[in-house]
Amino acid sequence: MDEYLPELLARLADGFAVTLRMLGWSALIAGIVGTILAAMRVSPVPPLRAFGTSYVNIFRNTPLVVLFLLAVEGLPTVGVRISFEWFAIITLATYTASFVCEAIRSGINTVDVGQAEASRSIGMTFGQSLGIIVLPQAIRAVIPPLASVYIALAKNTAVAAAFGVVEATGQLSNLIRDFASFLWFSFFGIAAGYVIIVLVISGIAGMIERRLAVVR
Repeated sequence: MDEYLPELLARLADGFAVTLRMLGWSALIAGIVGTILAAMRVSPVPPLRAFGTSYVNIFRNTPLVVLFLLAVEGLPTVGVRISFEWFAIITLATYTASFVCEAIRSGINTVDVGQAEASRSIGMTFGQSLGIIVLPQAIRAVIPPLASVYIALAKNTAVAAAFGVVEATGQLSNLIRDFASFLWFSFFGIAAGYVIIVLVISGIAGMIERRLAVVR
């Protein structure tokens, strides 16, 4: 065991480095896109509302594996040539953005509509009202659902293993093949890594929620 342990740990670390990289980029992109979509969904402009609603209905109700297949097989046909890891990041981000959108929209709906009306009565545009008045209040209500969305995203990164991305789950398959006698060590190492990621996301969300509760 001792002679193989350094290599096992190194490969586990490499797998989780890819997982965390995908999680970080897809979470960032999904957060930005989801916020824009949420603004569209509550916009007074009908075409923007229609686009936001259509996006959420399509991506939220399409299986993630189908979206992966569409990205991996479809994007190269229109000239998109990127690594499989970035195909995975784009797919995860576009899928997760629909859930981020709904979480943020639900938070916006908790803010008293009178505040938005008051801001517009003093000359604020829709964008100013949303960004200055509504979203800062809505964010308090969306921390728990957003944490759940990002926890789901962390676990969804495992789907990328089926498309050749050697993230944590993909690394597990390689370790089972190369170190069959250390099956349980590899499995529990991967499981522990995911548990740590989930606990970190939950901890950060809890810390932000407590901080905002004090402000309120």
